[in-house]
Amino acid sequence: MKKWKRVLLLFTMTLMLTLSLSVTAFAAGENMFEVADTIIRDVYNNIAGISTILAGLMSAIAVIGAKMGNTQQKSDQAWDWLKRIWVAWAVINGMGAFIAYVVPLFDGYAVLP
Repeated sequence: MKKWKRVLLLFTMTLMLTLSLSVTAFAAGENMFEVADTIIRDVYNNIAGISTILAGLMSAIAVIGAKMGNTQQKSDQAWDWLKRIWVAWAVINGMGAFIAYVVPLFDGYAVLP
């Protein structure tokens, strides 16, 4: 009987936690695809802003490392890192620009019947 009470208590606690921590979702007045598009654009804008700030900061560190490197090898490595930073920044922002500016040109081709 003691084991049965424990199982019942565990079930009750699980049910109470599930009910108290669940979030009620209400349908948006917009189309699901419009909401998804808005979310994707907001996330991209945040990522683009953060990547630009980090690219600028890391570029400054790479340039300082290149100028203060006491050997040619360290200086060359710093310049290589600077190139990698800017290529990564261009790729991240290029993907976002493609999504933001080219994908709307194909609007209407992928319509669900």
